[in-house]
Amino acid sequence: MSGGPALLMRLVASAYSVAEKAGAIVRKVLHSGELGIVEKTGANDLQTLADRLAQQSICASLSRRFPKITIIGEEELQAEDVREDLIETGQAEEILQKPCPAEYSGLREEEVTNCGFRNAIFPCLCFSKSQLVVWVDPLDGTKEYTEGLLDNVTVLIGIAYGGKAIAGVINQPFYNYQLGEGANLGRTMWGMLGLGAFGFQLQEVPGDRRIITTTRSHSNKLVIDCVDAMEPHEVIRVGGAGNKIIQLVEGKASAYVFASIGCKKWDTCAPEAILHAVGGKLTDIHGNAYCYDANVKHMNSAGVLATLRNHEYYVSRVPQSVLQALKSD
Repeated sequence: MSGGPALLMRLVASAYSVAEKAGAIVRKVLHSGELGIVEKTGANDLQTLADRLAQQSICASLSRRFPKITIIGEEELQAEDVREDLIETGQAEEILQKPCPAEYSGLREEEVTNCGFRNAIFPCLCFSKSQLVVWVDPLDGTKEYTEGLLDNVTVLIGIAYGGKAIAGVINQPFYNYQLGEGANLGRTMWGMLGLGAFGFQLQEVPGDRRIITTTRSHSNKLVIDCVDAMEPHEVIRVGGAGNKIIQLVEGKASAYVFASIGCKKWDTCAPEAILHAVGGKLTDIHGNAYCYDANVKHMNSAGVLATLRNHEYYVSRVPQSVLQALKSD
């Protein structure tokens, strides 16, 4: 593809189309009335047919076009042939037309790493690997999905390079569902470091207000103590990490505070990339960045703290009891 769009732009363009396909699958399963619910680790950790089909669609579609890139999905699914009707081959043309940030223009699916050992007898021992990793949450907010809280539901596809979240796509399958029958359902937003974020109107909470968004169904004493320490004017309890980041960038919340284990890398990679693309920040509760390379543990063990502005203030308000209980990775 000499002279064509850079790899990262093609990957994001594909992820955009694939996320829209997954959103349509999520809607179709709901409308069928056959959710196929199973408990993974308990009543607050569910999997539905929509989770399974959406992940198959996303992972198979991206793997077919980018076979050398590591893709990590939330759901542990048995290896099986994926139905052709779940495969999405399209790419968002408006993304392909945008310039790739210079620092990512040379990315390749496979990178050759030199071990540095070479002499007359033994040739250089090299191995090939990809530093690009795609993190997939096919249905973020599954519990809310099963309860009809559809505005909490998102599809998340995050792209990391060198352990850093650099691009992300968020699809809201049921955006506009409150408008009733005939409404144009769904929207997709995306962002990339060095390029910006698209698909929504960036807004901020007024500077004299502190509105905290936090977990709806995974609260505990640490979460409550940490939220209270922020001295909020208002607390919003909703489901889905993707949904909470959307609240930040659309001016409905000042900070997302989750002082607990529970979030995983596939929950935060795409939202982090979009948030960072507009000048925000997502870290653990200590203020440390998360790493998204292929070998990291999936759990975000030190919680999540995300803001559009004034991140240092919120980090400074975290109680010592919380910091001691949630050790940074």
